[in-house]
Amino acid sequence: MLLTVDVGNSQTVLATFDGARRVGCWRVTTAPRATADELGMLWRGLLRDAVVTGVCACSTVPALLPALRQLLDSLDVPVVLIGPGVRTGVPLHVDNPREVGADRVVTALAAHELFGRDPGGGSRPVVVVDFGTSTNVDAVGPDGQFLGGALAPGVEVSLEALATRAAQLRSVELTVPAHAIGKNTVAALQSGLVLGFAGLVDGLVSRIAAELVAQFGAAPVVVATGGLAPLVAGSCRTIGEREPDLTVQGLRLAFERQQGAGRRPASP
Repeated sequence: MLLTVDVGNSQTVLATFDGARRVGCWRVTTAPRATADELGMLWRGLLRDAVVTGVCACSTVPALLPALRQLLDSLDVPVVLIGPGVRTGVPLHVDNPREVGADRVVTALAAHELFGRDPGGGSRPVVVVDFGTSTNVDAVGPDGQFLGGALAPGVEVSLEALATRAAQLRSVELTVPAHAIGKNTVAALQSGLVLGFAGLVDGLVSRIAAELVAQFGAAPVVVATGGLAPLVAGSCRTIGEREPDLTVQGLRLAFERQQGAGRRPASP
């Protein structure tokens, strides 16, 4: 059984796969100061009696990388830690490929494999909207190439900033409001955050989609993923597909490519 681990700034997603079938999935709070022993205890507690035969991980938290590497080094199974120098098969058509986060790379891989191949045997571009600590809107070409995208603050980050910087505003429950016109502070904040971010996403997706049509002559599939996708995606007019596990699916595919290439899995 393959274990995939996506270490994000706010949450860490762990998922197990039996082939292409996802068996289990857990979301836990990311602890940037966790030790290798603490990470190991957490993983063992979630996995229980599952027999892990390989691990593929990525991290956007530099402070946690030493502990993650130490834990992976202690495992007696093939491991792949996605980062610079690890081949994923995703061409990075950007100014500086080393700036692209590993999570965006494997998410692009999964987006192309799961949504970029049409039933007729051709391929099409994909736009991925990842609702997390940041809101990422990334473009994937019809050949699976990562073309870049747009980065904006996440919904929770924006709420925290408002509650911290505005004396008369406070943290509220993030939920879809019944109306755009809020009749009180709570409803007004919910409207601005949820519907406001839906409008931000729709505006960015529309512009990115127009550029993809001009470049490739085909309209993209638009896919939502990430922990906050259930909150915002339903209010977006441009999103056609949802896949909550796109990043861990990309980790699975990246691990399979490493194995299929006949190379020794890249140990951190």
